[in-house]
Amino acid sequence: MPSFLSSLRRKSRANVKTDEPRPASAFTKSGANGTNGHSNGGVSRRKSSSTLNSSAVGSSSTSTTPATSTSGDVSVKPNGLKNGVPPLPSSRPQRPGPNPTKRYSMNVRTHGPPCVQQLTNIQGSASNAGWQSATNPSSLLAPRILSITENSWVHQQVLLIFGQIGDPSHPLDGTVTVNHHQSRFPPTAWPVCDSYFKALIHLEPGWNRLRLDFSSPKISPSNGSISPHASFLNVNYLALTNTPPLQLAIILGRDSAGTYDATPERIQREGNGLELAIKKYRMAAYLWQAFTGEQMNRQGMGRRCFRFEESWEPGTLSYQDWESGQFRNQAKIHIIRSDKTVEEIRDLDRAQQHGPGTKKGELFDIASEAVKKHFQMQPGRTQYVSCLILDSHWDGSTIRGHAALGGGDGNLQLAICGSHALQSYPSSIEEVWQAFGDCTRTDTAHVANDCNESGSNWEAANIGIGAHMHETGHLFGCPHQENGVMLRDYVTLNRTFTCREPYSTRTKSPGKRLVLPNDECGWHVLDLLRFRFHPCFRIPIDFNTTGDGSVQVWTVDIAQGGVIATSKSGIAWVEIFTEGDDTCHYWKRWPEVEGQYPRQVALNEQELRDLMPREKAKSKLKIEVFSAGGGSHTVENLAELANQNARVRLPDGRFGFRGSKLGYSSMEGSQPHEIIFESAISTKLLVTVRIYAGACVDGLEFIYEDSTTQLFGKRGGEPHDFLLDVRRGEHLMGFALRTGLWVDAVQVLTTLGRKSEMYGNKNGGSGHTLIPPRGYTIGGLSGSCGPWLDGFSLVIVR
Repeated sequence: MPSFLSSLRRKSRANVKTDEPRPASAFTKSGANGTNGHSNGGVSRRKSSSTLNSSAVGSSSTSTTPATSTSGDVSVKPNGLKNGVPPLPSSRPQRPGPNPTKRYSMNVRTHGPPCVQQLTNIQGSASNAGWQSATNPSSLLAPRILSITENSWVHQQVLLIFGQIGDPSHPLDGTVTVNHHQSRFPPTAWPVCDSYFKALIHLEPGWNRLRLDFSSPKISPSNGSISPHASFLNVNYLALTNTPPLQLAIILGRDSAGTYDATPERIQREGNGLELAIKKYRMAAYLWQAFTGEQMNRQGMGRRCFRFEESWEPGTLSYQDWESGQFRNQAKIHIIRSDKTVEEIRDLDRAQQHGPGTKKGELFDIASEAVKKHFQMQPGRTQYVSCLILDSHWDGSTIRGHAALGGGDGNLQLAICGSHALQSYPSSIEEVWQAFGDCTRTDTAHVANDCNESGSNWEAANIGIGAHMHETGHLFGCPHQENGVMLRDYVTLNRTFTCREPYSTRTKSPGKRLVLPNDECGWHVLDLLRFRFHPCFRIPIDFNTTGDGSVQVWTVDIAQGGVIATSKSGIAWVEIFTEGDDTCHYWKRWPEVEGQYPRQVALNEQELRDLMPREKAKSKLKIEVFSAGGGSHTVENLAELANQNARVRLPDGRFGFRGSKLGYSSMEGSQPHEIIFESAISTKLLVTVRIYAGACVDGLEFIYEDSTTQLFGKRGGEPHDFLLDVRRGEHLMGFALRTGLWVDAVQVLTTLGRKSEMYGNKNGGSGHTLIPPRGYTIGGLSGSCGPWLDGFSLVIVR
């Protein structure tokens, strides 16, 4: 080998040996002086206009802020902050207001915290082994995240985390500072209470590497730019664009000044105009999202949540963006001017807690009309809109222009709520924990004490943000439940975002010194199941269930279970109601296997009765069966469905069974109609199905090989023939229908996988697929007919 090659080889080897490894602790590229521009932060007190007095959680300088001096003299920011981030007070956060006497201290210390294992049992393991690469191994005080594991994928811009510092048996207070990915979002500081903390993290699309620094007055401060008590968290934020968004809107009267109720001190300090209302409403919506995403994950349904319609505009999630004008992609708030005046809006609906209201529900109709006009909605396209009524007003006895309502008509799913508690909302991430710790008494000379549960600012924030989230739950199809947000458990919404609770005027108690996940409110599991299969909550790994989600219920032989439920998308769960129940107390779920649910399940009446107490075991049972495609079917009386009246005696002596009926059979002159196919009781072959349809379905005629026919319904409209290929053994397998009050359209399905066109009004009603359960075939049709078909079901035989 040439000598010069040998020399090069030796030099290369030497270089490899002498290269120094890059420091693993560096979060960002250091400057010449060895600092990355971030320091261990406490909580800053912002003096500029803010949502809450001195309410911003501070940070060190960002890329848009002039660099501070690193000489021996401490630099001082224009707002008087040491290095931009003064230390967090060793006690609870102090929030001086116009009247410092309106404060209530935290309660005295209680016993030690319960075991964190209760949380990890719910949410999945967060083992120490998984954190060895992310936590500083030389520090026992490096923050440990318990609510999410390393390298998790999430689908929301603001993520809620829960964590621990050191050993909870030796409680420690302090501050956790969250340094965001590549400093693209200002650092935020969060209080540590008895060694636990909760924080909101802003995420950028893609991979996010976050550094969490812990500092405390009880431990020695760091001499370097990186805290010795630091850990890292890697999270991938995959923003979803293929699911329907939740759209946010503020509705005003046509002559509205764009202001909301607030105390004079608050108005002087921060204002009460439309611009601040937008910031507060946006922040409240992100709290809904963070809350819901965490609840879904705790129930093992993945980190799924609804998304917002977003726009590229000056960011408001951090108050530090307000002055810099930093643009961000964030939830869009639509501003909608109603055709009504402010006074007309305030006269429409009065606060429901003070009585039924003289025109109850009309504000919902006005909001619906304004939203449809603003979005120029088209039939067949469902939109989900949650609205804040900005012109709600407390007149000293009643909240005027306020209604908390949610629901919709299919095309528009709408939620509305008044703005009477808006002054108490945080307007940025930095203000969240302080808003939920603000004990300032509610001044009823200027703002409402809603239901006498908003006696202080933090309780008013619970009621306002929580009640609006409750109505948004109705928007997504949730009924009232026995507990959770869809009851009124949102009166403790603050516990989700803080680890310490202040004095409560609602309960007249000193609150909780330490709040852990078991103490928080949540969505009921039945709400989360509805979310799991809602189109707004789909994630990329979900199997496609966007087709027919309808549910059919069949009476069958007792040996086969008595009642069978089927759905093309799979059966997910059934809710059971006893006589007199307004809410569901008993339910049964079916397991998800490789992303899919069983398409056919037996609903054994005795097994369902065994789920309830003995005193209710003989009660009349109503059940509602839900599919993984978002559909449902209600059986008003399970016992009647399974009794002898559901059976049909065939001419050959066998029994057939009527399935659940589609259509209401309520048209004028409607008469019951039923046929048993001759092909089901003889060897005669069915060769043609003739559909009579125009704007709806008039009838179906079945033509046999000997030219005999059977008519279900009546002849009318235009006839359409669908021929069966009897030479290949093709038979009738079922029908696909569009139905509502009557039968809008019908399609024939065969055993060879063929299907006819959809005859009738293809856009009418909702879609359903009628195919007999396994082991059964179609024996006939049952239903009713008036001017056209208004009832349709199958008769099935073994």
